[in-house]
Amino acid sequence: MHCIVPEAEALLDKVFPVLDHGFVRLVDYLGSDQRIVQSARVSYGEGTKTYRQDKGLINYLLRNDHTSPFEQVVFTFHVKMPIFVARQWVRHRTARMNEISGRYSVMKDECYIPDSDHIALQSEDNKQGRMSEPVSPEMAKEVQDILNGQNAVAFEAYHKLLDMGIAREIARVDLPLSLYTEFYWQIDLHNLFHFLALRLDGHAQYEIRAYAEVMLDIVRAVCPIATEAFENHKIKGRSFSGREVEAIKAMLRGEEIDLTEREKELFEAKLK
Repeated sequence: MHCIVPEAEALLDKVFPVLDHGFVRLVDYLGSDQRIVQSARVSYGEGTKTYRQDKGLINYLLRNDHTSPFEQVVFTFHVKMPIFVARQWVRHRTARMNEISGRYSVMKDECYIPDSDHIALQSEDNKQGRMSEPVSPEMAKEVQDILNGQNAVAFEAYHKLLDMGIAREIARVDLPLSLYTEFYWQIDLHNLFHFLALRLDGHAQYEIRAYAEVMLDIVRAVCPIATEAFENHKIKGRSFSGREVEAIKAMLRGEEIDLTEREKELFEAKLK
């Protein structure tokens, strides 16, 4: 049975802005919550049940990592983002994509400049991230001016090379990582949930989190039951090691937990 979701139909081709020049657009979708339960029940030949039973089944499937029914739902997005975000994005190799080519097209003079609220110093305890507190407005303005100046120099050289007749594939080589690229991205719901679980995490870079948050809202419109289950079991849920399980049992018995200082730190972080 072909699945039509009115809430999703209303989102098709709608542009959702992200960052200063980026966007996410739902191009197409295949399937819905109904497709998930149809796929799960085909193995023993039972049809659609009540909403409550469908919800229970989807929660059971997600909680117990029965992934194949979620692979029956497919999304196609058109996304535009800075190249440095795209390079993180394509590490998720379970999707199909087709990207704009600087060999065929003249690239637009569009580069990402972070707003002042998201310019921060290097974190002292996170080697790959920034501090949570932004720098002063004066320093943020200085950073933005430096970035804008460098981008202007790069694009001046780019267009000069193009005007000289130099091939586009050569003229583009010095364009910055902040340059915007765009591509079509098709992925099934199981692998999309995996992408979102990683990129919605607080440790993910802010810029890619901004895209993940928009995509989560779009997925929620297509598959509200599955998305609710995903948020409950994967985003808000926690998994514990064997030693951590023993620590929980000890806590319930009123006994002292037997963990190293580092293990305690990680354990307490999960409990927050």
